[in-house]
Amino acid sequence: MDFDNLFNAQLNQLKEEGNYRIFAELERKCGAFPRAKNHSDGADEVTVWCSNDYLGMGQHPKVRKAMKDAIDQYGAGAGGTRNISGTNHAHCELEKELADLHGKESALLFTSGYVSNWAALSTLGSRLPNAVILSDELNHASMIEGIRHAKCQKVIWKHNDPEDLDRKLATLPANATKIVAFESVYSMDGDIAPIAEILDVCEKHGALSYIDEVHAVGMYGPRGGGVAEREGLMDRITLIEGTLGKAYGVVGGYITGSAALCDFIRSFASGFIFTTALPPAVAAAAKVSIRHLKESQIERAGQRRQVALLRKLLDQRGIPHMDNPSHIIPVMIKDPVKCRMLADILMEDWGIYVQPINYPTVPKGTERLRFTPSPLHSDEDIHHLVDALSALWKQCAIAHAVA
Repeated sequence: MDFDNLFNAQLNQLKEEGNYRIFAELERKCGAFPRAKNHSDGADEVTVWCSNDYLGMGQHPKVRKAMKDAIDQYGAGAGGTRNISGTNHAHCELEKELADLHGKESALLFTSGYVSNWAALSTLGSRLPNAVILSDELNHASMIEGIRHAKCQKVIWKHNDPEDLDRKLATLPANATKIVAFESVYSMDGDIAPIAEILDVCEKHGALSYIDEVHAVGMYGPRGGGVAEREGLMDRITLIEGTLGKAYGVVGGYITGSAALCDFIRSFASGFIFTTALPPAVAAAAKVSIRHLKESQIERAGQRRQVALLRKLLDQRGIPHMDNPSHIIPVMIKDPVKCRMLADILMEDWGIYVQPINYPTVPKGTERLRFTPSPLHSDEDIHHLVDALSALWKQCAIAHAVA
């Protein structure tokens, strides 16, 4: 059997639909974020507009120094899984920092935010008696995968709809262990969950509350603890999950909660037990990044300013973007081929890098360009971006927003 023919048939279908993903080969310039050298076709240097390094902490001098110092102190790798020689002092120090960030007894590190969701949800759902996981319909793929591997009963509730959640919890048997899984900031639309109302429903039905704050940690709250910290709700949430790979600028995921909960996941989650631990240098850099953002408001204030400026200029030019209360600015194209074409022209002719967001990441007909302004994007960068979008809107005959 010619397996390559089987592979290529499905790849060609993706290309015909306009949903084939092309990765830009970029070389981030240390100390020059959001600039990057482009090794793909087009401009030699580009401005990155779709990074999840929301605050530029991946190139912060303190974070870089911590990582370099830790390599000299610990070496490059962890040496094994956490169970087999891989638990390093730097991991334990970072877990203490994370527990403090969220006001919890304990924390547990994973190699990525994807793995932390997958491992935690699959373990909770598979090992708690008569478990039922109630999942917001727009939850991330990592949460969906964790729920699938749990092999317990699942119930999907309408996005950000506490009343629908209440109705569905009310139908479950009294002996069910109820787990409500949702996000704070949804990364594609940029909307924010009504956390207090969801927690009211969880408490009414005795449900475990599980919140994914990956797009919020570092960004919201007086110490960067996320939307739940900003709204004074962290103490009401059973499990808070987050990432080190976005606002904190490195890589890794984590959960926080009671000591018993974290020990439970540590002891039973295959995605934790059988995975080589994060390099100690990554953990050391993450600790410094978290500690810095607990105290510094400069990065968050600068980022909010640039988000507001971009939204204002897009409105002035009539370029349609989703109105949401977060830092994520989706500019709606609603056509996969045009979305890819616009991204290519922006890269080649304007030196602007933004990745098109197409199906299956978003539903068909909702394709968009997703912009994430950072405090390191200058006003000139923002004006250049809006000039480019305005020119392309006319060139490509895309409808403007109604004033």
